Amino acid sequence: MGKLLIIVGIVCILLGLFITYGHKFPFLGKLPGDITIESGNFKIYFPIATSILISILVSLLLYLYFRLKN
Repeated sequence: MGKLLIIVGIVCILLGLFITYGHKFPFLGKLPGDITIESGNFKIYFPIATSILISILVSLLLYLYFRLKN
């Protein structure tokens, strides 16, 4: 239970840092493949390529974590 709380805490810290300093990464959210639709008063944004990139990075980190854990 203690290890789980530590991992959740680290994830929360990383998420907080990302929210705070995420706008300083110029490529994140503006990759080719991210769809933005603007019309009048509204804007719809589908970060497809960014989501795929983040998914690949998280999967790689989890793979390495579990590989090194054993």
